[in-house]
Amino acid sequence: MRLLLQRVHWAAVNIQDRRIQEIQRGLLVFVGIEKSDTETHADVLAEKLAHYLVFDHGGKGFQRNVIDIQGEILAVPQFTLAANTQKGLKPDLAAAAKSSVAAPLFAHFITALTQYTPRVKSGIFGAHMQVHIINDGPVTLSLQK
Repeated sequence: MRLLLQRVHWAAVNIQDRRIQEIQRGLLVFVGIEKSDTETHADVLAEKLAHYLVFDHGGKGFQRNVIDIQGEILAVPQFTLAANTQKGLKPDLAAAAKSSVAAPLFAHFITALTQYTPRVKSGIFGAHMQVHIINDGPVTLSLQK
């Protein structure tokens, strides 16, 4: 499981030009699920994400997490994060989990996140989405199992 998180002032997800989710200050998180991922991986990454120090505190750098700032999380499923890009000019998606496995695991990840903060929203698994963001920093980090 791979997470690409971005610290944001604002983020939103649209489907067919209709806004389905929106957050204010917090984290936009793209979630890539691989064949080898388990609920344990999702649980560990949910806890790490919720407590990861990416917000400034009094000009002293990364000392606060999304819970500390009462921020929101917008999680967006993105199977292309599982791509191997080391060879050739086309992403190899062989490691990506099939939808029948990835969709319930994404749902489990969202549920696991809500154990730490109720301020969690998500995109729709398998949908073609337009993601809009106003980065804060920008701060973009990758977390992996």
